[in-house]
Amino acid sequence: MAQNKSRKITKYPGNLNNLNIGMIFFAVIAIYVVISVVTYLRKDHIIGYEVKEGSLSSNNIYEAIALRNEKIIESDSAGNVNYFASEGGRVAVGNLIYTVDESGKLLDYLKSQGTEEAALSDSDMSELRSQIVSFHSTFDEHSFYTVYDFKISLNGTVQKLANNNILQNIQSLNNTGSALNSIGYKYSPDTGIVIYSIDGYEQKSLHDLKAEDFDQEGYEKKQLINNALVKPGDPVFKLCTSEEWSVVINENDEKKVQELLDLEYVKIRFIKNQDESWGKVSSYTDENGNTFVAFTFTNSMITFCRDRYLSIELITEDQKGLKIPNSSIVNKTFYLLPKDYVIKNNDNTSGVLRSKYDEQGNETSEFVNLTIYNETETEYYVDTSQLRSGDRLIKTDSNDRFTVSKTDTLVGVYNINKGYADFRQIRILYSNEEYSIVRSNTMYGLNVYDYIVLDASAVDENGTSRYSGSGNDDDVTDADSVSGDATSEASDEISSEEEITETSEEGNSESSNEASE
Repeated sequence: MAQNKSRKITKYPGNLNNLNIGMIFFAVIAIYVVISVVTYLRKDHIIGYEVKEGSLSSNNIYEAIALRNEKIIESDSAGNVNYFASEGGRVAVGNLIYTVDESGKLLDYLKSQGTEEAALSDSDMSELRSQIVSFHSTFDEHSFYTVYDFKISLNGTVQKLANNNILQNIQSLNNTGSALNSIGYKYSPDTGIVIYSIDGYEQKSLHDLKAEDFDQEGYEKKQLINNALVKPGDPVFKLCTSEEWSVVINENDEKKVQELLDLEYVKIRFIKNQDESWGKVSSYTDENGNTFVAFTFTNSMITFCRDRYLSIELITEDQKGLKIPNSSIVNKTFYLLPKDYVIKNNDNTSGVLRSKYDEQGNETSEFVNLTIYNETETEYYVDTSQLRSGDRLIKTDSNDRFTVSKTDTLVGVYNINKGYADFRQIRILYSNEEYSIVRSNTMYGLNVYDYIVLDASAVDENGTSRYSGSGNDDDVTDADSVSGDATSEASDEISSEEEITETSEEGNSESSNEASE
């Protein structure tokens, strides 16, 4: 019993050797992976863009008003009108355009002749297709009223095509009896293009237009319907009597108007069918300060004879070259060095002799490798990271010195063909809001199929990424530039040691000479 009472339990401190090293190592790796992933996701990556040849047009799209030489023909008698000439077709003087049936018996005769079941020829079907395609290409859901105009126009076209079958037997129509003696045949008084609609713009010229005329919501067009009843003085059709016509836009930017006037002729692309034509430029400014610019043509009037409003595109520039996004373009500052101070080596490298002083205060020199980015007749453009402002350069075989300070800016992009961002100068021919066309095959410039940085803001002034973090295949790493800097620093130290050694050797030799003397 005494022995049981004397037994004691001793607690020993935990042994650190019992810790699970594997779990700690795994936890450290897991934390590192999480940090790396978060850093990678938060980092903006440098994305490359392949340079290709292309063209760029200045896209200036306007809603224009078409003005033509239009003559409204009015009826000289009362009755039902039946059209025989196709709308949009050319007629000569004396061609039959329509008839006026004072008795109203012609429609019954047309039905009795079976014209309602008349077969349409290939040319007739082509006209209908053309009218449908034209409407479909210009249809705007916000202007639904055009659907009704199209319906009336299409019905009239079908009726006119059916009526044209009567012309094949016009002699029998004249001999059908007194019931049809009241039919009046109306012929074209002039040569031109037949149109079966009026809108009040027929007599307007450039000087008659107003700003509100371009508001299509207030535009009204009256379709002249086949078999409609007319009285004397009512309009029955109109003729476009001249091939010369114009499209007019409202442009109040004085600078742009003057640019168009200076061009004299401008290429116009019609959005409706993508046709292009050159128009002669003229302008007029009304008393309210509204400026209207007209483009006059001598062809293609028949194609657009039914349209009062046309969507057009002014093509004032059409440059070809290397097409690059504007986000790639950057302005970069460079030092300007006189060509006399730059040394050209046999291996196509370049550099300068930079003045420096050793520990004893003696002036020595060091060779600094340079990359040339552009040149003029007397100067080279070099990167600001390769020299410092205030550096003194030594002219070979001369006591002349030049202090680095003069700078200038070049427009260019960052080339990443070698895996790091290297500046390349560009010469912009033309640009719009998204892309620019630059000249190809220029000295210190770009070539087709080069890869450039898509977003130049992701690269700093020294050509390295602004963002830190682990890279990947999509990133532009700057390891080459880092190793290059390290190599240059090492070479600077080596050259400094060599210069000090040379100086000390010179001092020793001078001391020995004095001792010998």
